[in-house]
Amino acid sequence: QVQLVESGGGLVQPGGSLRLSCAASGTTFSFADMAWYRQAPGKQRELVATITSGGHVKYADSGRGRFFISRDNAKNTVYLHMNNLNPEDTAVYHCNLKAVAGEYWGQGTQVTVSS
Repeated sequence: QVQLVESGGGLVQPGGSLRLSCAASGTTFSFADMAWYRQAPGKQRELVATITSGGHVKYADSGRGRFFISRDNAKNTVYLHMNNLNPEDTAVYHCNLKAVAGEYWGQGTQVTVSS
Protein backbone atom coordinates (compact mmCIF):
# COMPACT_ATOMS: atom_id res chain seq x y z
CA GLN A 1 0.00 0.00 0.00
CA VAL A 2 1.42 3.33 -1.07
CA GLN A 3 1.61 5.97 1.63
CA LEU A 4 2.73 9.58 1.39
CA VAL A 5 3.36 11.58 4.55
CA GLU A 6 4.02 15.30 4.32
CA SER A 7 5.71 17.40 6.98
CA GLY A 8 7.35 20.76 7.42
CA GLY A 9 4.40 23.10 7.18
CA GLY A 10 3.63 25.80 9.68
CA LEU A 11 3.24 29.50 10.28
CA VAL A 12 5.84 31.77 8.70
CA GLN A 13 6.13 35.51 8.26
CA PRO A 14 6.08 37.09 4.81
CA GLY A 15 9.52 36.83 3.26
CA GLY A 16 10.32 33.69 5.21
CA SER A 17 11.22 30.21 4.07
CA LEU A 18 10.03 26.67 4.69
CA ARG A 19 11.08 23.23 3.55
CA LEU A 20 8.35 20.68 3.05
CA SER A 21 9.09 16.97 3.01
CA CYS A 22 7.10 14.04 1.69
CA ALA A 23 8.13 10.54 2.67
CA ALA A 24 6.88 7.73 0.46
CA SER A 25 6.49 4.06 1.23
CA GLY A 26 4.99 1.02 -0.41
CA THR A 27 6.35 1.62 -3.87
CA THR A 28 9.61 1.86 -5.80
CA PHE A 29 10.12 5.54 -5.21
CA SER A 30 12.96 5.98 -7.67
CA PHE A 31 10.70 4.97 -10.56
CA ALA A 32 7.94 7.42 -9.63
CA ASP A 33 7.27 10.94 -10.83
CA MET A 34 6.60 13.26 -7.90
CA ALA A 35 4.82 16.57 -7.55
CA TRP A 36 3.64 19.14 -5.07
CA TYR A 37 0.19 20.68 -5.32
CA ARG A 38 -1.52 23.19 -3.11
CA GLN A 39 -5.08 24.14 -2.30
CA ALA A 40 -6.03 27.44 -0.76
CA PRO A 41 -9.40 27.96 0.96
CA GLY A 42 -12.16 28.30 -1.60
CA LYS A 43 -9.86 27.56 -4.51
CA GLN A 44 -9.10 24.55 -6.67
CA ARG A 45 -6.03 22.46 -6.13
CA GLU A 46 -3.18 23.72 -8.28
CA LEU A 47 0.14 22.32 -9.37
CA VAL A 48 3.21 23.84 -7.74
CA ALA A 49 6.15 21.78 -9.03
CA THR A 50 7.02 18.41 -10.50
CA ILE A 51 10.11 16.24 -10.60
CA THR A 52 10.34 13.16 -12.77
CA SER A 53 12.03 9.89 -11.91
CA GLY A 54 14.95 11.15 -13.99
CA GLY A 55 15.19 14.40 -12.05
CA HIS A 56 13.63 16.73 -14.62
CA VAL A 57 11.82 19.59 -12.86
CA LYS A 58 9.03 21.97 -13.81
CA TYR A 59 7.45 24.83 -11.90
CA ALA A 60 4.18 26.68 -12.00
CA ASP A 61 4.47 30.40 -12.58
CA SER A 62 3.35 31.08 -9.02
CA GLY A 63 6.49 29.63 -7.52
CA ARG A 64 9.08 29.90 -10.25
CA GLY A 65 12.26 31.44 -8.89
CA ARG A 66 11.12 31.05 -5.28
CA PHE A 67 10.27 27.36 -4.95
CA PHE A 68 12.62 24.45 -5.62
CA ILE A 69 11.69 20.79 -5.76
CA SER A 70 14.20 18.04 -5.11
CA ARG A 71 14.24 14.34 -4.29
CA ASP A 72 16.40 11.92 -2.35
CA ASN A 73 15.79 8.43 -3.70
CA ALA A 74 17.86 6.89 -0.91
CA LYS A 75 15.39 8.34 1.60
CA ASN A 76 12.25 7.89 -0.54
CA THR A 77 11.59 11.58 0.03
CA VAL A 78 10.70 14.57 -2.08
CA TYR A 79 11.20 18.12 -0.86
CA LEU A 80 9.81 21.53 -1.64
CA HIS A 81 12.03 24.40 -0.65
CA MET A 82 10.01 27.61 -0.51
CA ASN A 83 11.62 31.03 -0.24
CA ASN A 84 10.32 34.59 -0.06
CA LEU A 85 6.88 33.39 0.96
CA ASN A 86 3.91 35.72 0.76
CA PRO A 87 0.33 35.48 2.07
CA GLU A 88 -0.88 34.21 -1.33
CA ASP A 89 1.17 31.06 -0.70
CA THR A 90 -1.08 30.14 2.22
CA ALA A 91 -2.57 26.74 1.43
CA VAL A 92 -2.54 23.06 2.22
CA TYR A 93 0.35 21.54 0.30
CA HIS A 94 -0.10 18.00 -0.97
CA CYS A 95 2.43 15.51 -2.23
CA ASN A 96 1.56 13.51 -5.36
CA LEU A 97 3.13 10.32 -6.67
CA LYS A 98 2.58 8.87 -10.12
CA ALA A 99 3.70 5.32 -10.77
CA VAL A 100 2.76 2.49 -13.08
CA ALA A 101 0.42 1.21 -10.38
CA GLY A 102 -1.48 4.47 -10.15
CA GLU A 103 -1.59 7.96 -8.69
CA TYR A 104 -1.46 8.67 -4.98
CA TRP A 105 -1.89 11.66 -2.68
CA GLY A 106 -0.76 12.61 0.75
CA GLN A 107 -3.09 14.23 3.26
CA GLY A 108 -1.27 17.52 3.10
CA THR A 109 0.54 19.94 5.34
CA GLN A 110 -0.73 23.43 6.14
CA VAL A 111 1.39 26.43 5.23
CA THR A 112 0.26 29.79 6.60
CA VAL A 113 2.07 32.98 5.68
CA SER A 114 1.09 35.82 7.95
CA SER A 115 2.58 38.57 10.03
